[in-house]
Amino acid sequence: MIKTPDITIIGGGVIGLLTAREFFNAGATVTVIDKNFMGQESSWAGGGILLPLYPWRQAEAISRLAIQSLSLYPALAAQLIADTHLDPEWTPCGLLITKNPDITAAIDWCDTNNIAFQNAGSDFFREIDTTPDNPLWLPEIAQARNPRLVKSLKQDLINKGVTLIEHCELTNITLAQNRITQIKTTTGQFPVNQLIFSAGAWTGQLFRKFFPVITGDAPKIVPVKGQMVLFDAKPDILRTMVLDGDQYLIPRRDGKILAGSTVEQDDFNKRTTPEARDQLTEFAIKLLPGLKNAPLIHHWAGLRPGTDHGIPYIDKHHEICNLSINAGHFRNGLVMGPASAQLMVDLILNRPTAVTPEPYQLSRQH
Repeated sequence: MIKTPDITIIGGGVIGLLTAREFFNAGATVTVIDKNFMGQESSWAGGGILLPLYPWRQAEAISRLAIQSLSLYPALAAQLIADTHLDPEWTPCGLLITKNPDITAAIDWCDTNNIAFQNAGSDFFREIDTTPDNPLWLPEIAQARNPRLVKSLKQDLINKGVTLIEHCELTNITLAQNRITQIKTTTGQFPVNQLIFSAGAWTGQLFRKFFPVITGDAPKIVPVKGQMVLFDAKPDILRTMVLDGDQYLIPRRDGKILAGSTVEQDDFNKRTTPEARDQLTEFAIKLLPGLKNAPLIHHWAGLRPGTDHGIPYIDKHHEICNLSINAGHFRNGLVMGPASAQLMVDLILNRPTAVTPEPYQLSRQH
């Protein structure tokens, strides 16, 4: 007889894995199901800057989850290294923002959220070719290396005894009296107690497929493609992350430099394009001329879960009593992930929340 876990999570990206970890730490039994390998979609494809781009231009709801997550990341990274010996490369290398025409709003945001900042002097621009506009240096902002964070989270959950089921696609849901009793998948049927959708860009599609008659509380999540390129550069050619206009460079510890990214409405198409590759390459080499002789070694695309204003849905469904959602983080899944997982668990276990839950409700109005 199959033992029913306390929590079943559909989607094994960084949000699903962090949510599973948070539930395990609260004493729950957890199963995570993914249609592919865990963490191989948006979680793998992103850049890993642990701050929303120009957060003072974003909704306050994004800042609240981001700031809470910043406080959780050091301990998370330390625990993952200690317990899995897989380093997620959480690296507080700092972020240089070269152009800030709205510098007053930027400084107000940093002051309000206790984010350290300095005016960026000429030393920052010895290797960088751009026209600064009120440049700002945020020395404590960190990055995580997405693929390695996902790998360490996955191993951590395996070590803890969390059940991870890969290549397992959801095919049907049994609903009785506003309660889900079991799910059917390509690898069999599973009874459920609490079911959470954390399927990233596919979450809205799943809701429409399995709950077509329940129109209220349906999350408005659509795929938004982003393309990136990677250069095989020498270590220390760039020591800090750089945000220049709408694009950025991220130096990894081994010297590789990631340049991103595009924002494209292209449904569920993950194909890369030569136009995006050329545009990103030109941006990177112009900004950092030292990349001129660095080989371009990788070009890829991922699908972000886009929502209104980039605000995720983190809520219990108001009609189906044992269904919840933690999805729709757009470009900020890693940035908001630890706090999003914490909020999801707080809501389901009826614990006091560290972040006000109202902005993330399914019933919210924009």
